[in-house]
Amino acid sequence: MKEFNIKDLVRKNILELQPYVSFRDNNTFENPVFLDANESAFGECNRYPDSTQKELKEKLAALKNVLAEQIAVGNGSDELIDLIVKVFCEPKKDAILMMNPSFAMYGFYASVNENKVIKLNLDENFGIDKEEFLKISNEEKPKVFFLCSPNNPTGNSIEDIEFYIQNFDGIVVVDEAYIEFSEQTSCIELLEKYPNLIVLQTFSKAWGMAGARVGIAYALQEIIKLINTVKSPYNVNSLSLNKIMQLINYKNIIEENIKNTLSEISRLKHELLNIECVKRVFPTDANFFLIEFNNAENVYQELLKNEILTSKRSPQIPDCIRINVGKREENNKLINVLKSI
Repeated sequence: MKEFNIKDLVRKNILELQPYVSFRDNNTFENPVFLDANESAFGECNRYPDSTQKELKEKLAALKNVLAEQIAVGNGSDELIDLIVKVFCEPKKDAILMMNPSFAMYGFYASVNENKVIKLNLDENFGIDKEEFLKISNEEKPKVFFLCSPNNPTGNSIEDIEFYIQNFDGIVVVDEAYIEFSEQTSCIELLEKYPNLIVLQTFSKAWGMAGARVGIAYALQEIIKLINTVKSPYNVNSLSLNKIMQLINYKNIIEENIKNTLSEISRLKHELLNIECVKRVFPTDANFFLIEFNNAENVYQELLKNEILTSKRSPQIPDCIRINVGKREENNKLINVLKSI
């Protein structure tokens, strides 16, 4: 792996940009009278949230065994993806690399920023061809590689992740949205080893807080400073911050929910393998299955008639539907409808 100077990868105008700094959030007061931000003096949420998200970062630092300065908080992981593209990719000049199939928003935000989107086609088992990766990386020289593991919509974890971090001359973003359902070790443990690494996690999946819209980026302090420079001042609201912090205090409840979900994954897989219209159930390290059906369009429509909403993946992944693991009664309804097709 070559030596990295992060500043060599950053857009020049971003290096010169001065971040918004809230005087209130960067100073300590005993009995303040807030007349500085044109807020209402009345109301339940009348004050702006902490723009630094200091308390949440301290809780996450203890939970993940990192420094608070290695954490950026986003309005969902989507905002963080957008910010990463803006920090490192010059519009109309730089490119990103993403797996195909994978989470569509990597390409979406790159396109909004007028960056080329290069897609690395996965093999029949949804793994990465290392030779193809090296070829594209050397010839196209993309600035950022978005690597989703476990991958959405395929469900599998990517093997030998360090190989891709070591052999990419840019920023590698490992999106671990589903890591809590996997036996895979988080790449957060690799941050000190690889200065070009950013790890994304979210409270939307295993933590059951999709409505709160809170995503987290972990990286070395230099990268986190850059992300915080370009983010909006009050990008995560007070209600979401408070709810997430309360939840961290009772993470044993989340662990129980994950345990129950994993149990349902095992049960549901057994049931699916014995249903006539199911052709193949792909291995999963996430809270969903990618399933190949004999006639996916017919299955999708029949499920819809029964008000069971799923994610049709054709034509990108022929005859496949991505199906989320729900509560036991929801999964039972799914199984019964599939058996009737």
